[in-house]
Amino acid sequence: MILRRLALTVPILLGTSTIVFLILRLVPGDPAASILGSNATEEAIIRVRAELGLDQPLWQQFVSWLGGVLRGDFGRDYITNQAITEELAARLPITIELAGIAFLLALATAIPLGVVGAVRNGGWADRVVRAVAVLSIAVPDFVFGILGILSFALALSLVPSSGYTPIEDGLLENLRSLAIPAIALSLGLGGVLARVTRSAMLDVLGSDYVRFAKASGFGTGAIVFRYALRNASIPIVTVIGLQVGYILGGTVVVEQLFSLPGLGQLIVEAMLARNYPVLQACILVFVVAFIFANLITDLLYAVLNPRLRKVGAA
Repeated sequence: MILRRLALTVPILLGTSTIVFLILRLVPGDPAASILGSNATEEAIIRVRAELGLDQPLWQQFVSWLGGVLRGDFGRDYITNQAITEELAARLPITIELAGIAFLLALATAIPLGVVGAVRNGGWADRVVRAVAVLSIAVPDFVFGILGILSFALALSLVPSSGYTPIEDGLLENLRSLAIPAIALSLGLGGVLARVTRSAMLDVLGSDYVRFAKASGFGTGAIVFRYALRNASIPIVTVIGLQVGYILGGTVVVEQLFSLPGLGQLIVEAMLARNYPVLQACILVFVVAFIFANLITDLLYAVLNPRLRKVGAA
């Protein structure tokens, strides 16, 4: 099963790269004109287009770019003339750290809340869990981010309102600079996970073997954590794998809002400047991350349900 998924990765990446390349070329505007500004002459624009290779046929531009990618060379930034690989190396760790912290926060809060909601089904705790989950899903990340800035940064001065502190300057300051962005990014994912966890746990807790375990004298804690949660974990893992795209998309908004110099902010800057090579490289990195996350999801399926390993082997 995993080998089949790996084999599908190549055509997915090739197809995505082709679609992104063509869509960017269809967007109105000229990168050369954006670089030179509104006062640029036609001769200067033609010269810059030739320097950037934009005067070549589309198929030739694509083949040239794809050949560079296969060699690990994403080209050079139209604006700074810096190697895009160096830009990715500088910005990608910030996005990974932000997304990683957001994921951990979502998992650490949503799964326990979902379990509590299922165990206390119909009670006040369940109603609170459902209300919090719906609210966190309904309200956009940037709204939570703005509220966090107004309350924790400006009113209480507990964390900085924007900017990023590298971990080399101190772990505590680094975490303070990412606290509100990570919380804002985690809430939507947390709401989805809490609802899915509650629903999956309710299905398992209503099964025959759980009723038999209760009749045999097993306590609630043993039933929930030794049996029910494991059997309810497959839909939870499925949602986690699918929500990687949500987290990656959320980093674009959150990094822009909090002035975090990560890959999300680089995407916005590249879009505004029509910086084709940078935008293509960033999107390709996001696609690879999404594919990798779903491969991990498939591996977790096999661990959680041994029957899937037999099916995959067959």
